[in-house]
Amino acid sequence: MASILTDCPPGTALAVTRGVLRLFQRHDLFGISEVPLPNGRRADIMAIDLAGHIVIVEIKCSRADLLGDAKWADYFEYCDRYFWAVPAGFDLAPFESEVLWPTRTGLIVADQYDAEIIRPAPTEPLAAARRKAETLRFARRAARRLTALSDPDYAAEIGF
Repeated sequence: MASILTDCPPGTALAVTRGVLRLFQRHDLFGISEVPLPNGRRADIMAIDLAGHIVIVEIKCSRADLLGDAKWADYFEYCDRYFWAVPAGFDLAPFESEVLWPTRTGLIVADQYDAEIIRPAPTEPLAAARRKAETLRFARRAARRLTALSDPDYAAEIGF
């Protein structure tokens, strides 16, 4: 599974992903990384909470990537809450800009060991039909990945 986070210094995106997933586990959210969406985009992290709410996290490792990314708003139609996640030490000033919709997005700062929610993400509930479709897609993707971990032939077949 190739990472789309090629503009990050080596290991940075993986460290942020790990920290965010650890934070989410403490909040009873469980997620997977690199999740393709029906609109052709790929969520860096998608997670589901106990109530079935879907969270998407977009990881940014550089200011240029953050300010040059115009596709992130395409994720809103696939989640109830949306977060940005950045490595520790990242300049947080751009996240207050109206261009990055601070009233619709949350913010997480992470390293490989942990993460902290700097700004909670507001909930914008998905329609029931979309929630069902995305939950099913999420569950099936997670199951395929688990199968691939236990069956090398299947993993090779699906390109994992």
